[in-house]
Amino acid sequence: MGSLNLKIIYRFLGITAILNGCFMFIAFPFSFFSDEQEAWGILNAGVITVFIGFLLYFFNKPQNTNIQKKEGYLIVTLGWLILSITGMLPYLLSGAIPAISDAFFETISGYSTTGSSILPNIEAMPKGILFWRSATHWIGGMGIIVLTIAILPLLGIGGMQLFMAEAPGPSADKLHPRITDTAKRLYLIYVVLTFAEFFLLKVAGMTWFDAINHAMATVSTGGFSTKNASVAYYNNLPFVQYIITFFMLVAGTNFVLNYFALKGKIQKVFQSEEFRYYLFGIIGITSIIVLLIVFFQDPDLQTSIKHPKVYGELEYAIRHALFMVTSVVTTTGFVSADFTMWSFFATGIFFALFFTGGSAGSTSGGVKVVRHIIMLKNSFLEFKKALHPNAIIPVRYDGKSVNQTIVFNILSFFIIYMLIFIMASVTLTLFGLDFLSALGAAASSLGNIGPAIGSVSPVDNFAHLSDAAKWFCSFLMLIGRLELFTVLILFTPFFWRKN
Repeated sequence: MGSLNLKIIYRFLGITAILNGCFMFIAFPFSFFSDEQEAWGILNAGVITVFIGFLLYFFNKPQNTNIQKKEGYLIVTLGWLILSITGMLPYLLSGAIPAISDAFFETISGYSTTGSSILPNIEAMPKGILFWRSATHWIGGMGIIVLTIAILPLLGIGGMQLFMAEAPGPSADKLHPRITDTAKRLYLIYVVLTFAEFFLLKVAGMTWFDAINHAMATVSTGGFSTKNASVAYYNNLPFVQYIITFFMLVAGTNFVLNYFALKGKIQKVFQSEEFRYYLFGIIGITSIIVLLIVFFQDPDLQTSIKHPKVYGELEYAIRHALFMVTSVVTTTGFVSADFTMWSFFATGIFFALFFTGGSAGSTSGGVKVVRHIIMLKNSFLEFKKALHPNAIIPVRYDGKSVNQTIVFNILSFFIIYMLIFIMASVTLTLFGLDFLSALGAAASSLGNIGPAIGSVSPVDNFAHLSDAAKWFCSFLMLIGRLELFTVLILFTPFFWRKN
């Protein structure tokens, strides 16, 4: 442990807290100008957070500014913890969420872009709190760690190790040789997409306040809505739901591909094997769900989709099937309809989608499509090797051979992911959940999805969970957001050994 550069860790956590506090100051006017008494709680939370950040920053001046892998893992994990601990202050100090277990759950659900909530009446919440709730998504979506990398040159600190620990997916694609320029480009795309969706949602009929909140939640693939019914509130505004669906698709795409798309290089986007599986997979599964809604709904579960014309019923089925499939695959968690009411088979399909995830290098959580592609290709190669044991046949992805080390890493990730899911499901039954709800809560928390099955279905929330279950789900959300290894490696004895 003595080999760790603790001062650089504390200093980086200080920067993280300062930036977090600044976002709280942005939330303050929403309550202040609405004459809400909670405004001062939000302001005080910002002042305390910035003060903590300044203490950590100014009293830790490292002689060595190099960040090694160990420091990188600690900074990312502890950075997420300090975000969550300081991020719950607006809820606690304003009195909007008085219980610490509830406030921490809501906060880490925001930063991890899970979107699970314990709020019984979202629409009764003050505007400042609702904005802050959505802001936690936006901060966590790309990662405040990446944001800070963009300003590290001013501090004389290199950030490559941090980017490798924070960047979602099995590899960190770079848009530019310099890591800070990569971070800046990523955030520029992130901001452009957010404002583009905000503008379109406002034109489509949302209020400006709802539009900015939903834009932040969509681009971050978070899923916090300002409405109790989530996006189902806008069922009479189909254009709103189509806009959100489109931006969920974009946010679940590798941001490097989004960069190419914005540059007009559409051909490069479709050359990506992962993108083709991701896009056509969503279209194929949506088609199956549409058929289930229109022709095979269980009579006892049927939702109200009957319209005077067949066209109306079909449009409804396509819109909501596409919306919900995209929402679950990209781990956004918005809800336009209750998929558990479409048939038991449809529920089974959606549960399977909990383990899909979006593209690597996107803001979505879950296993990620590229891992599934490589695992499936490796499995088929094992059949070939059984017939030709002496043949050397590499796994190929995007036309290139995949290093065997990466294949082993992906297989290890999936095995550990499923083991954690199984153990988490059993543990949640110990905390009082029925087995179906435990499966749903474990899969949803670990995959950063939001709505699940059982008592945590799309029309329910996590408020009824015991405090122990909420803390446990919070831990699952954290390790899921940081792709397991970044957090779990801290629990291994060799991590703390001196080099």
